[in-house]
Amino acid sequence: MKTRQILLDHGSGGRLSHELITGLMLPAFDNAPLSELHDGARLDIAGMRLAFSTDSYVVDPIFFPGGDIGVLSVNGTVNDLAMCGAAPLFLSAGLIIEEGFCLDDLDRIIASMTSAAKNAGVTIVTGDTKVVPAGTADKIFINTSGIGLIPEGIIISGDRAQPGDKVIISGPIADHGVTILVQRKGMEFESDITSDTTPLNHMVGGMLSSCPDIHVLRDPTRGGVGTSLNEIAERSRVGIKLYEDKIPIRAETAGICELLGLDPLYIANEGKLLAFVRPEHVNRVLSVMKKHHAGKDACLIGEVISDSHAKVIMRTRIGGTRIVDMPAGEQLPRIC
Repeated sequence: MKTRQILLDHGSGGRLSHELITGLMLPAFDNAPLSELHDGARLDIAGMRLAFSTDSYVVDPIFFPGGDIGVLSVNGTVNDLAMCGAAPLFLSAGLIIEEGFCLDDLDRIIASMTSAAKNAGVTIVTGDTKVVPAGTADKIFINTSGIGLIPEGIIISGDRAQPGDKVIISGPIADHGVTILVQRKGMEFESDITSDTTPLNHMVGGMLSSCPDIHVLRDPTRGGVGTSLNEIAERSRVGIKLYEDKIPIRAETAGICELLGLDPLYIANEGKLLAFVRPEHVNRVLSVMKKHHAGKDACLIGEVISDSHAKVIMRTRIGGTRIVDMPAGEQLPRIC
């Protein structure tokens, strides 16, 4: 760590987050499941293969086109479990509420969580509520934890990417982050951009039924696609080559990013996944994804190459090459 103070960037999912986790948390807690640095811990208990994950949500604003902090908290943990190859089963919900928070808004959030859980096929079975004095929090924060079952024979991990693997993304990038930015800043654009938050577990279940040998799954949330790919490259000690003209992005999202000087590769997504699969399995996996609403625009965006330096590079539209590095922080904090 280069500073003795916590900065907003330490929670961004970028390089400072990585340094905080690997430099402080990982050595302190020091155990095998944690050392995998996956979206959730994989645990073997009494003959069962479980995935366990937790996440906290501090998004600002708490209501936005396409969702709210409640639906985000359910979908986010469901998706983290799905990225382990697990079928999510049960969630917990912990709420930290600021004194004076509107009860009607809380009703709306709880209703969203109920609907999201039903949609994902999970049950919220336990939780906790704390109220803190006015001025000591920002409206409401939510923590969700979840447990799921990993089917026999499924081994998905960030260190399993292999040279020759193809990289698939399930749809257009950066919609969630741009939606939050536009709402937060009160900008008015002639567009219908909404958050992409959605549960991915049903689609992942179909993908794994079709192809159990998927090497890596990752939902590129904080830090976006660029950060997620750097983490995978580092864990697997491989290089990743992207093709800029293959990366899907909506014209409205791209236009706003260009106007504001933002790189969409580093903007958060809440309903997309990256999949690393062998070349011979690509068409089968894509076919399954395209039959699901969350993957109807799925496509190939790159491939894994041999590179002992574990770099992510991108072939640009004009034929050049640039390095896609891990950012120091996030372009927009409190995105989820």
